[in-house]
Amino acid sequence: MSTALLTFTERGIFCPDGGFYIDPWRPVERALITHGHSDHARPGHGTYLATHQALPVMRHRLGAINISGIAYGEQRRIGGVTVSFHPAGHVPGSAQIRVERRGEVWVVSGDYKVEDDGLSEAFIPLRCHSFITECTFGLPLFQWEPQPRIAAQIAAWWANAQTEGRTPILAAYGLGKAQRLISMLPPLGPILTHGAVEETTLILRDQGYPIPATTRVTAQITAKTHPGALVIAPPSALGSPWAARFGPAVEAFASGWMALRGIRRRRGLGQGFTISDHADWPGLNAAIKETGATRIFATHGYTTPFRRWLQDQGYEAGIVSTDYGGDEAEMPTPLQDETQHSP
Repeated sequence: MSTALLTFTERGIFCPDGGFYIDPWRPVERALITHGHSDHARPGHGTYLATHQALPVMRHRLGAINISGIAYGEQRRIGGVTVSFHPAGHVPGSAQIRVERRGEVWVVSGDYKVEDDGLSEAFIPLRCHSFITECTFGLPLFQWEPQPRIAAQIAAWWANAQTEGRTPILAAYGLGKAQRLISMLPPLGPILTHGAVEETTLILRDQGYPIPATTRVTAQITAKTHPGALVIAPPSALGSPWAARFGPAVEAFASGWMALRGIRRRRGLGQGFTISDHADWPGLNAAIKETGATRIFATHGYTTPFRRWLQDQGYEAGIVSTDYGGDEAEMPTPLQDETQHSP
């Protein structure tokens, strides 16, 4: 009797014929990793396999691990299956993992977005029979504006802060979002970065990603030393003693959660910019349709309403419970009334 190509276990998504797990959240002997965010790339595994582009950040975050790289599109035989990694468009180096056995194809998306941000390797839809998709923003209210429009909004906010003599501090996640912002904004002045952002930025820049120059914030750097600057820092830095050196300042958050009513008020933010490295509602639906898959599994996010929606569209749909928190997990749980939306 043939086993299922992929199964769902307490350690993560498992391929019995290959003897490996994909993005496991508990220690395993062999792990295939979609990208370097900490909820997907965890310590404690025997061996790791990821794209060549993801290796430097993973080594930086996980230390001395037994890891090897694979090129996008390269086919590799592991046990009784063939695997390959393909661009997910989520962050630099991120991948969807395709698993094939005797003509049957499954794709594990990891995290993905379908808009080309000009920095990450652009998402490529993959034909398959079964597709495991994230649905972090799997409700119709999540619909992103084009990146150039968001860039213009942030630039206007930055310019207004300069006029008012304030320092704009923009919160963004340190791998992917921060570098995307740095790359997409016009050069209105110097860009200062928190150490956690700068370390990752240097790694990606050294790999050849086209990220403009930035300056790491040190004890000597203040609003007076760099007038007109934009500061990019992790969300935890907002309202902290670290940020106080830039007063008077104005703070904002760049996140997909800014689309939700009340989030900015609850965090005490005067400004928020709705931009995410995850697919929005139209993006999720378009990506799923392009796979041609008839069986869809939803993970991390609005899984229950999204499964109902998929079933209404004629898909065989299920939910995979995972320990993935997402790179936007620092954001508080959305308001209860928002979780009640039905697609």
